[in-house]
Amino acid sequence: MNIKIYITIICIWFIPFSKVAAQIKLQHTTCEMLVNPLGIDVLQPRLAWQIVSSERNVMQNAYQILVASSLEKLDANEGDLWDSKKVAEQESIHINYKGKELKSRMKAYWKVKVWTNTGVSEWSSNNYFSMGLLYYKDWPKGWIGFDRAFPWDNIKTDSRLSARYFRKEFQTSKTIKSATASIIGLGLYELFINGKKVGEDVMSPSPTDYTKNVKYNTYDVTSYIQGGKNAIGVVLGNGRFFAMRQNEKPYKIKTFGFPKMLMNLNIVYTDGTTANVDSDDSWKGTADGPIRTNNEYDGEEYDATKETAGWNKTGFDDSKWSKAEFVQEPSGTIEAQMNENIRVMNTLKPVSITKISGGRYILDMGQNMVGWLQIKVKGLKGKQIKLRFAESLQEGGELFTANLRNAKCTDLYTLKGGEQETWEPTFVYRGFRYIELSGYIYQPSVNDFVGKMIYDNIKTVGTFETSDALTNQIFKNAWWGIAGNYKGIPIDCPQRNERMPWLGDRGAVAYGESFVFDNGRFYAKWMQDIRNSQKEDGAIPDVAPAFWRYYSDNMTWPGAMLLVTEMLYKQTGDVSAVKDNYPAMKKWLAYMQDRYIKDYILTKDSYGDWCMPPITIEFGRGKSADKKYPSELISTAYYYHFTQLMIQFGSVIGKEDDVKNYELLGNNIKNAFNQKYYNGKGYYASNALTDNIIPLYFGMVPENKVEQVFKNITYTVEVTNKGHLSNGLVGIQWLMRCLNDYGRPDLAYTIATQKTYPSWGYMVDNGATTIWELWNGNTADPKMNSQNHVMMLGDLLIWYYENLAGIKSERAAFKKIIMKPEMISSLNAVNASYNSVYGLIKSNYTNTTKQFNWKVTIPPNTTALVYIPADNRGEVAELLESIKDLKFIKMENKRAIYEIGSGDYSFVVKK
Repeated sequence: MNIKIYITIICIWFIPFSKVAAQIKLQHTTCEMLVNPLGIDVLQPRLAWQIVSSERNVMQNAYQILVASSLEKLDANEGDLWDSKKVAEQESIHINYKGKELKSRMKAYWKVKVWTNTGVSEWSSNNYFSMGLLYYKDWPKGWIGFDRAFPWDNIKTDSRLSARYFRKEFQTSKTIKSATASIIGLGLYELFINGKKVGEDVMSPSPTDYTKNVKYNTYDVTSYIQGGKNAIGVVLGNGRFFAMRQNEKPYKIKTFGFPKMLMNLNIVYTDGTTANVDSDDSWKGTADGPIRTNNEYDGEEYDATKETAGWNKTGFDDSKWSKAEFVQEPSGTIEAQMNENIRVMNTLKPVSITKISGGRYILDMGQNMVGWLQIKVKGLKGKQIKLRFAESLQEGGELFTANLRNAKCTDLYTLKGGEQETWEPTFVYRGFRYIELSGYIYQPSVNDFVGKMIYDNIKTVGTFETSDALTNQIFKNAWWGIAGNYKGIPIDCPQRNERMPWLGDRGAVAYGESFVFDNGRFYAKWMQDIRNSQKEDGAIPDVAPAFWRYYSDNMTWPGAMLLVTEMLYKQTGDVSAVKDNYPAMKKWLAYMQDRYIKDYILTKDSYGDWCMPPITIEFGRGKSADKKYPSELISTAYYYHFTQLMIQFGSVIGKEDDVKNYELLGNNIKNAFNQKYYNGKGYYASNALTDNIIPLYFGMVPENKVEQVFKNITYTVEVTNKGHLSNGLVGIQWLMRCLNDYGRPDLAYTIATQKTYPSWGYMVDNGATTIWELWNGNTADPKMNSQNHVMMLGDLLIWYYENLAGIKSERAAFKKIIMKPEMISSLNAVNASYNSVYGLIKSNYTNTTKQFNWKVTIPPNTTALVYIPADNRGEVAELLESIKDLKFIKMENKRAIYEIGSGDYSFVVKK
């Protein structure tokens, strides 16, 4: 059929140059990818900015950065710390500071201006960053805490340990210019000054392997300090430091000790003098406070009758409190936390409350969420309210808790009596939709409760909506699941007695997440956790930080380090991710090669295609998914893929000898792989879907065999599986892109929109509001059956953005963008956006039988290749070549490819 195509470009013409210049603005100025960070420990921090302009084809050609020691100097355009002068450079991300040496506690103020091909910007708004405590001598001499249990604790059987409360009063006698608090509170802390909680962070700091490194946070507390008497209060919770299980499988579970803290409060007076308030044995402390126990698996018990009003204010009588004790410090290196802390990011009101037997009530939040419940309650002193949490209900309306294993997920609140009391826990969270309430002597109302969703304070940077309601719901479920499992580390699940940062869960999933969340710092921190978990011989564990000692030696789990490093570089342009991780990746690959490669086949695997769907929903009923099917095919293919990634990484950072070695090794592995696993009938091994997809997507299949292998893949999906997937954790990471890239986006869409088992739609149709751990999550043995996992997302979100929306990075960090949405006949519209490091990218199209409308936004300082539907160039050339904003590249598969610069475009294709 001959389709006539017309393309209309909407733009503003004939704008005077003087006005154009005024339209060049700068926004989202960051230091180390953070906005105005405090207490960093990077000696040459990287600065970045985004250019904003309504004009087309805006490209930066120079910049100037000023860094000053005071706002006054910065306002006077005096860069006494660094004046970069005018630098002829297009780059506007990851620009290293190259000024005077930065020292502990130094605060630097900075701004930037840019020159572009359409004009010069004004100076950006003023920004700042401050240095942390860079040397051990800057910190107090000793940690404080109580390195023991108390009579009311029970750490031998239940890991029950009460919170520690510490306080210190101090005096100020001069006018204060600034005050900065630097604190390490392990495992978790809350900081108060003069009765007010400092900041909005919760569950801080981010967890690490505390034998390797510990993180500190820095706060500007100038507004909290008053003239005369002041008081500091700190509450210490257990977190991952005092592990949730102390004596259960000690060979597996790593423990670190009792809660402890190190803190410095630095006060600068207007006369230039300074004073420090440090943690030492002049502080007073108690473990006999209202938080009687706090365990991330089991919950928090709070006894309001133990509250002591004013404990964190001046004048409190602490004569019955104990003297703080100097305690053994953790052996890990002290480091500034360069990723965001957790905060309360969302609140939910319950949708219903239902009375059940025994005077109990079931509260429904309407959404499987992660966080805690705030309650309002009245009652007599000593009366207890119990809250039990679960993700779903049994048929009779009772909580379904079998999938929690031995995690109690229970909060207990003891009333102090009198007026209405409001309470929420401090140091615990869980995944839940339903809460069983008991202990009430009256009918509670839904208005008495608020669900508080917590996750790392990172922005949602991607939007995605289509004309298909199921696709939209799956995306929503993915958002809730991903966000809920951000806890300073990427945990696998938020509800049962696990919540561990399994590497295998996040390979391609982290890449998909990056289109939705600004998670660059989060995953950079996790890469450090993985490096710190590496053994001297090169082994990398399956869980990092290695809170569980699992070093099973396989390719697919530890290999997440390479996949996430690739994501960080590709999505954010962070070369340091490659530099920092390269030695560890190289060492691990050598470790695996030395021990397990025989005749170029990697003979060691642990999990295989983990959690493959049972052949039918009934076949998997009641059966455990915790079964391993090791696969040398998978491990060998992955090793080959990692050699190709190391070639990329080595090329980026100039490791030319390594590149040659990996090229040779990769070729040998590919040849051996095909000799062993390709059976001559157009498929690999037993013709399992994953066994064919992996070598095809990794580029291992000989060119003359590609067509037949892909035919077997499509036959498996269309005929054998009747339009369904049959992949576990490994295969699902490559399925959608493989089908798409080899010409069957329609088949990928069929899989993505199935409502029958096994599929993401099946989860939705069976009430899921997040993503299940198992394809048969409603029938499997509950011992391994989380209803909030992300591992089975695989590459679905990548496919949503890169293929359905058509937003893909051609050069690192979207400096050059590919805009190529797939035309799915049954999909009428896609509206997606992604806020890249350079700025906002949009792809919004509608597709009917008569017309295709596509609105595109490309951010300044980038270019894009747009793929416009067309039978041949002649149909579009006359219209497009007269418009200076477009440069014709070539025709390809009925697409006219044009290069465009920044700006807003509207393409209309009449059929």
